[in-house]
Amino acid sequence: MASSITSLGIGSGLDANTIVTKLVALESQPITNLQAASDKLQTKISAYGQVQSAVSGVRDAARKLTSADLWGATAAASADATAVNATTSAGAQVGTYAVDVTVLAKTQSVVTKTSLASGASTLGSGTLTIDLGTWTGNSFAAKSGTTPVTINVEATDTLANIRDKINGSNSGVKASIITDSSGSRLVMQSAATGEANGFRITAADAGDGNNIDDAGLSALAYDPGSTTAGTNLSQAATDAEATINNVPIKSATNTLSEVISGLTMTLSKVTTGPGITTGPINITVSQDTAAITKAITDFATAYSSMATLLKTNTKYDESTKTAGNLQGDSGALSVQNQFRSILGSSSDASSTFGTLSSIGLEIQTDGTVKVNSSKLTSSLGNLAEVKKLFSNSDSVDANKDGIMTRLRVLSDNLLSTDGILTVRTSGLKQTITDNQARQESLQNRVDLYEKRLKAQYTALDTIMAGLSSQGNYVTQMINSLNNSSN
Repeated sequence: MASSITSLGIGSGLDANTIVTKLVALESQPITNLQAASDKLQTKISAYGQVQSAVSGVRDAARKLTSADLWGATAAASADATAVNATTSAGAQVGTYAVDVTVLAKTQSVVTKTSLASGASTLGSGTLTIDLGTWTGNSFAAKSGTTPVTINVEATDTLANIRDKINGSNSGVKASIITDSSGSRLVMQSAATGEANGFRITAADAGDGNNIDDAGLSALAYDPGSTTAGTNLSQAATDAEATINNVPIKSATNTLSEVISGLTMTLSKVTTGPGITTGPINITVSQDTAAITKAITDFATAYSSMATLLKTNTKYDESTKTAGNLQGDSGALSVQNQFRSILGSSSDASSTFGTLSSIGLEIQTDGTVKVNSSKLTSSLGNLAEVKKLFSNSDSVDANKDGIMTRLRVLSDNLLSTDGILTVRTSGLKQTITDNQARQESLQNRVDLYEKRLKAQYTALDTIMAGLSSQGNYVTQMINSLNNSSN
């Protein structure tokens, strides 16, 4: 709307500024009405956006309940998880597995016999060569596919420097320093468990020329086959050994991930051996009803949220005399009715369960869904039939489609490019565009109207000013004649 007029009426003495302002305001009323209508349309679009999001949530929850992964999901339970723990993945078969652990997979570990004053002490110069492989008594067989790693040691290298060089050598051996009241010693350990990850350390001692004593750099060597005396074996490298349903199993690690398809077992304790009476540990693999229960509960939550949103937006509140943002909107009412129809429908997919309420999904009077936990738990005892009620898909007989299959299809249709929600939102946006164009057209007309009024009142001011001037002249002439006659 144009700015207020401050100069009109000077010539005429009329309050032309107020007159023009009121006339322009009256002419602008249709624009004000269009602006109010546009605001309501924006509110509707926002409400439809919330509905689309809610429908998307229902679709995702329904899709989960039609997923083969969910209905095929399994869970593992261990009679003693501190000894043998287990997890499942795709392909795990329902059943019970008796696991008896006789040996755990371990790393080889050696420690220097002689203590040094501290980690800052030196041992001399030369080289250390590390080989990975398997020990059989004092006989060593190199691990296939590996090559020896040689580490150069300078005379100025401290025990800590040597430790760091071993750790940075990528040799398959890690080193650390232990310090006690007797001094500091080097501990060397395989980086991985298993018999094939044992190691041999040989020294080329440049200090004293003796490569097998416990002095100088050879104090770090381990090669019992050559009577090297520098280090003691504190732990031999071993493979894990166990039986699963009395079938012997051997593994380089304590994680058995490929022994039984879809089942990963982690061994933590020996269960059979001298003084050990734990015995076989039963691992039970069963259908993951907890995951299914959660998916059903998540669906109830998503559906109830959508139902509440639709009810709030489409109702008329008598107490407050206010209408919801989508009250009377045919698109929103159609969405609401279609969901209600499917949720309360029956399915011929299962011979045991025909409706959602029959397995514990109870429809409330306000349109939401409540889970009857005890009824659902009982129903999941017949998992195959519950699965049919939810996820069955029949290309010949639609009556045999599962309820969640129907809801998923409905949601997909509603959210598609030609679905009600998308089309309705697009239509509202186009109406806003048309509304804006109409506002601009009317505003142009109002601007011209205001300009015309200002021109008219300016002309009136000019005429009235001229008449006033002429009147003043006539008055002066009469007064002059009167004065002359006196």
